[in-house]
Order: sequence, then structure tokens, then C-alpha cells
Amino acid sequence: MQEKYDPQEVERAIQARWEDTGAAHAVEDMGKPKYYCLSMFPYPSGKLHMGHVRNYTISDVLARFHAMRGFNVMQPMGWDAFGMPAENAAIQNRVPPAKWTYANIETMKSQLKRLGFAIDWDREFATCEPDYYRWEQWLFTRLFEKGIVYKRSGVVNWDPVDQTVLANEQVIDGCGWRSGAPIEKREIPMYYMRITAYADELLDGLDKLEGWPEQVRLMQRNWIGKSFGCEVAFPYDTATVGLEGVLKVFTTRPDTLMGATYVAVAAEHPLAARAAAVDPALREFIGECKRGGVAEADMATVEKKGLPTGFFVRHPLNGEKLPVWVANYVLMAYGEGAVMAVPAHDERDFAFAEKYGIEIRTVIASRTGVYTEAVAPWIPAYAEHGVCVNSGKYDGLGFEDACDAIAADLATKGLGERRTQFRLRDWGISRQRYWGCPIPIVHCETCGDVPVPDEQLPVVLPENVEVTGSGSPLARMPEFYECACPKCGKPARRETDTMDTFVESSWYFLRYCCPDNGGAMVDDRVAHWCEGGIDQYVGGIEHAILHLLYSRFWTKLMRDIGLFGDFRLDEPFAHLLTQGMVVAPTFYRKMPDGKTEWINPSDVNLECDARGRPVAAKRLSDGQPVCIGGIEKMSKSRNNGVDPQTLIDKYGADTARLFVMFASAPDQSLEWSDAGVEGAYRFLKRLWRVVHEHVSKGRILAYSGGAITQELKEFRHQLHQTIGKVADDYGRRKQFNTAIAAVMELLNACARINDDGKTARAVRQEALEAAILMLYPIVPHICETLFIEIRPGKTSGCLSFPDIDTAALARDEIELVLQVNGKLRGYLRVPASADKSAIEEAAVSTEVAQRYLNGKPPRKLIVVPGRLVNIVPQAFST
Repeated sequence: MQEKYDPQEVERAIQARWEDTGAAHAVEDMGKPKYYCLSMFPYPSGKLHMGHVRNYTISDVLARFHAMRGFNVMQPMGWDAFGMPAENAAIQNRVPPAKWTYANIETMKSQLKRLGFAIDWDREFATCEPDYYRWEQWLFTRLFEKGIVYKRSGVVNWDPVDQTVLANEQVIDGCGWRSGAPIEKREIPMYYMRITAYADELLDGLDKLEGWPEQVRLMQRNWIGKSFGCEVAFPYDTATVGLEGVLKVFTTRPDTLMGATYVAVAAEHPLAARAAAVDPALREFIGECKRGGVAEADMATVEKKGLPTGFFVRHPLNGEKLPVWVANYVLMAYGEGAVMAVPAHDERDFAFAEKYGIEIRTVIASRTGVYTEAVAPWIPAYAEHGVCVNSGKYDGLGFEDACDAIAADLATKGLGERRTQFRLRDWGISRQRYWGCPIPIVHCETCGDVPVPDEQLPVVLPENVEVTGSGSPLARMPEFYECACPKCGKPARRETDTMDTFVESSWYFLRYCCPDNGGAMVDDRVAHWCEGGIDQYVGGIEHAILHLLYSRFWTKLMRDIGLFGDFRLDEPFAHLLTQGMVVAPTFYRKMPDGKTEWINPSDVNLECDARGRPVAAKRLSDGQPVCIGGIEKMSKSRNNGVDPQTLIDKYGADTARLFVMFASAPDQSLEWSDAGVEGAYRFLKRLWRVVHEHVSKGRILAYSGGAITQELKEFRHQLHQTIGKVADDYGRRKQFNTAIAAVMELLNACARINDDGKTARAVRQEALEAAILMLYPIVPHICETLFIEIRPGKTSGCLSFPDIDTAALARDEIELVLQVNGKLRGYLRVPASADKSAIEEAAVSTEVAQRYLNGKPPRKLIVVPGRLVNIVPQAFST
């Protein structure tokens, strides 16, 4: 065994051994319990960042631990390869997105391998490969025929210069992120998936996901947003509108209906268009509204603006005329594109009414006091439930009774009914961009929209394409869109929209079970690996809603289409771990042009006071002062990231793995620390040195029984307690930092053992073997190498987690705290089998007790089993 720890040599040799033996290759083994461990697959952006390292180390620790416990483990990896970043890079670098993507995959794959993750690379795929996306096209055609996928007009952000649709995050201050042009809201034909048909099942299923963080389940509940209320119809005032009809709204507060003083419609609503036809100012305002965003979040923060249409509707219960306004905070995509406004009991309506001088009418009083117009100015928008006032026949009714009475009266008039509504909207999957899965539809003037038949799948996305940022290149490629109708054979046009990239990530975890099946989307191997759901899923909290919700939905679609056969899979992920962020200090300078220059921490010399608090900082490259920012998530925008490759090249993969697992619990934020990395490296060097010193004295078999000293008994008790704790930390608690700390404490105790004798050396052998095995899931390279060195006759192969020796946990004696008058005065050793009276007798007979008792019997003796004895002398009184 070499004396010095050389991480590069150790890791290179062990990884070669794993590669040669196919150590991570997974097969369906019915003789073992399965464990499917999965991290959310990465977007191939170019290089790994520390968030990747932490994420994949967490899942690798779990995978290796379960393999050690005898589970048949599968840990696959692939690439979420479609998406906007590749198009943006193509524009900047003048390289086709496919070429950029595949090059990045190779780079990141080599980095993942260098970190020593036990990944079954035989199951690898990228979602941009036709062999993968052909199956989502195949399923799309089935869902289209069943009406689960349908086509209708949708409102999108349209960049008039780049001639393309923009995602909400690409709209900055109302302008396109690239062109800078004011964005328009435009209606275009889009494809939708009817996720609302599964809203109840998606909501109810959350109760069964006991292995998920409650925070994530709550976020999904709120996103689905099941609410109970009334649909209310406000009849048109025919004298002003010029036609008959009703304006429908949904409200969760029908008890406030008597306080409605206006209604508001979206800019795209037919009433808005009708009024704008004769009102130039309104027409201009509607144009301004259409240049805003289309996200609900945007509406929450935007300045509330509106204009009256000159139209009125009639209150459905009292016939009062209510003005119709066009408001920029109303979205056509939500409900009927109209809301009833009750300013006294809704903050948004209150602000709008105050701004435009619209009546504010109080109709709800607090249960704890009278709430009238007299107090309205200083308590605006009382939005709580209460008692109806100023509401005629409904006065005095509480929330439930008022809702029931008003709903009944609306139903009698044919102007409303009870209704359940969801915040969840159908999933718009059309993207007017290039780098995505082509939608398999052909448009024929004779036959309409025709799904591409199976024998013509996949519709392959051309890869050698120049992307300019001005619209999708597919729409400019007749060789792609010109085709024959599959039904009638006449000339037709292929759809040039591509699918939302969330589609690819909504089923990839099922394809991992059978990536080699060229004849089906999935096969019966899904039943083996996904029985009871994927055992562990690891990823960021930022995916709590969309990715996880769409994955749950897509799994139910595949189930209902019959792709799982007799196997029923309702929920894809049994257990979910959302890891915390990796954060680091930030440093910056304000430039003369007002911009901020962010400086990487590696280029900063930080001065601290006597208590270690930062007080000043200078840039190493120029010696000039820089400003100390906050502790923020590692990101390119803040330039506070650490290149994992630099860390690995200097210290090795095991040091990187150890630091990110020891610095904090997996679900907590991890603050970067160069000193912490150095500390992790020192620990591994120490571990190597301890084993080298032990082995250099000659190899020996681990202790397996026989007479030993009391000191060794106590140490073995600690050893096997540690094994139990670490197993629990890895398995149930998933607190890897405390597992590492426990092993460190054990090694400290081991160093205090005098191993001059053969028995003591055998106990030390037992402890070192156990410590190596307990650390193996976290630092597998060094641990496998050391285990081969320390265990006579052991070569390689799957290591087993150490077993607990229950006999070692049994103790002949126990040590109790000895107190007098509640203060610590010493310790008492008694037989483990001693009863209360024996403990009392032993305590009273100690020298400490006699010193305080002065020959008198104690006034009181308090025994806490297994913990302490408290002696209260006669003279002591409370």
C-alpha cells in the first residue's frame, strides 16, 4: 500500500475497474428487492456546476447505500436536450443547436464520469434523438384522436420584429429580450392537452404521496386551485350594448354579490372589441393591453389600468345597471375573460375603484364588530368572511348561508348556479420555435388536421439548420413543411410548431426502464422498476409545480391509454427529495456607466475582523477595493460560481463529494467554503494515513469474538451504535452530514485505542473496516481502495454495509450521572441489570454521597433509569 494519498491515481484506477466490471449496469433481478434511484436529468448547457455535483451526489449516495444493503439498484442518466438555450447559443455562436447540444453532452458526461457516480450509462439517451421523441409523437396522435389533445386559439407574447412567440420570462419591461421591440398579445392557433380533465385525480393523489415534502404538495394543491363558488350571469343592458346576451363570471364570494359596482373584461373580450370599434381611445388602450404579458404573475404586479366601454350590464338580483370596464388585469385565458368587481371586499378592485372614482359599497361586516361605510376609508377592502349588511334580504347571513341563499336565487332566475372551478388551465404545448419535438400533424384543405400515421413516424427535426432568432426556420423550409395528406394524398402542409420541452421531461423516467425497445414506447420492464413508484427522485424545489405536475399527468395518460398493461401506475414518484441551493458570497463594483460588474470570489482577497466578520475586500488582479455583497445562489449572473472541474483536478472527486455532503443536510442550503473543502481533503488524507499505519503493522482479521477488556467493550459498543445511526441517517433520515460526523467521531475514538495486543488490533481492524464501509456511499474511490488494502483476500466487487453486532450493544455495566441536590457531583457505574433499589444502595454508598449525607439517610432519592441518580440530603429543603 502506498504511503501517500494520491486522489488522481486512486480514482483513475477504481473507475477503470468499475468500467471493466460493469459495476453500475442494472438488470431485472427478481431475486432482490429493486431500488430505482433517479435525479432529475440535466439540460446540456456546457459544463457541470456545483448544483449538479450536489444533486447527483445525493442520489449516488442513496443508490450505493441501497446496493450495499442488497437491493437491485438502477440509477440511469440522460439529457433534457431540447429548449431555448440551444437556440440562443446557436444565434450567438453561429452553430446549429444540435451540434452545440451534442458537444455539451460529451463534455458533461465526461465530468459526471469523473465524479464516480454509479450510473448505468447503457440506458443513456438524449430527448433530441428521434428514437426518443418518436414515441411522444406516437402518443400525441392517440391523444389527439381521443380529444385529450385539441386545437384552439390562444393568447401569446408576440415579438413583431423577430416574428416569434416569446415565453413570459423572455418579456422584459414589456419588450422582447432580444429585439427590444414592444411585445403584442396575439391570438394564434395552438395545441392544448386537457390536463383539467385530470384535475380532481391530480389533487386527490397528493394525499397519497407521503414520501413528498409537504411544501411541494401544498404548492401543487395551490396550483391546481380547486375552489367552490358560483357562476353568475349579468344580462346585457340592450340599450347600451345593442344586443342581447349575458356576461358570465365566476366568483368564490357570491356572498358579496350585492356589493358589485362594476364589471371588468379582458382586452380580447368581444364586448371590448365591440366598444373599441367606435371609440379610438379605447382602441388605443386595448392595443396597449395587448402589448403586456400573458402570465397571471404579471397581472398581480402590473399597475391597474382601465377605460369604460360605455356599455352596461344588469345586476342579476336587483336589476341595477353596472358599468363595463376594460381592465389590463383581466386575462382572457382565465374563465370567461370577465370579473365582477366588489371594491369594498377585494384589494385589487378597491385600488381600481379608488383610482377611477367608482362606487365602493360595503356589504360584509366583521363578526367582531360593525363594519359600515363609516369605517371603510380607513379599513379598505375587508376581504375576510363575515356577516352580510346592506344586502337586503341577505342581511345578517354568514358566509355559508349567504352563498346558499344567493346561489338558490340565481338558479331560480336562470342567471347562475353553484360551480366548482380550478385554477389549473389546460396545458398549451405548442411552441413557435425550432429546437423541439415536431408536432405530428398535417394540415389539409380537404381533410383538416390529420395526425401523422405510425408508419411515417418519427417526424424528424432537421438538425443542420441555421437559427437567426427571427421566427422558426421550419416555417421557411418547404422541404420540411411540404407534404402529402396521409388521408387523401393531396398536397398539404406539415405543422411547424414544436412541443413544449416539458413534454420530453414528463415521461423520460419510464423510458429508462426499456431504452432499447425500438418497437414500443414502454414495455413490461416498467412494472419491475416502477412497482410502487420510483423509489427515490431527487431535484430542485424550482420544479415543484410544472415538471412534477406534468409528469404525474403524463403517467396517468399512459396508464389510461393502456401502455402499462395489467400493471397499474398512478403516481410515478414514491419519494421526493428537494435539495437545497448552493450559495456563495458575492462581490461587485459599480461601473461609470451605471452597470454592475460582478467579481468571482476566487479573485477577491477578503479582510476580516477579530471575530471573523468580513470588513473589506480587494480584487486580487488589480488590488482595488470591491463591494461585499450578500450570500446568494451560485449563478452566472452573479459570477460567484466555483468550477467543479477545478476542484476535482486539485483535490479529487471524493473531496468534492465529501464536502457537498458534509457541509449541510441535503434539503438545506449549502454555503460554499474553501476552508471546508480543505478540511474535507485533510480528513481523507488522515483516513488514508490511519489505514496505512494499521496495515503496515501486518494484516489481521477483524475481531469476531472472545475475551476483551472493558475499554474495548465500550469502544465496540460505540462502534455498533455508530453503524446503526449511520444506516438510519442514510436510509430513513437522509441526513448524510450527521452520518459523516458520526464516523469522524468513531475514528477519533479509534485513535485513542492502544493496539499493542493482537485482540486490540483485531478490534481496530473491525472498526476501520466498518468506518470505510460506512463512508463508501459518499467517497467510494478511496473507500474501495482502502478496503481492498485492509481486508485480506478482498479484491473488488459490491461492498456490503456492516452488520450490527447486537451482543456488542448489550452492556455489563452502565454509567449514570450522580447528582446531589440536582448538581453534577460525579458518575456511578452499576450492573446493567441493577434494579432501582440496587442503584439507590450503590449511590448512597459512594464517597461523594457520604460527604454530603454526613452519616444520615437521604431525604429523597430520585432515579431516572439509564440516565441519573439525584440524592437529596436531609438538611436540604426547597
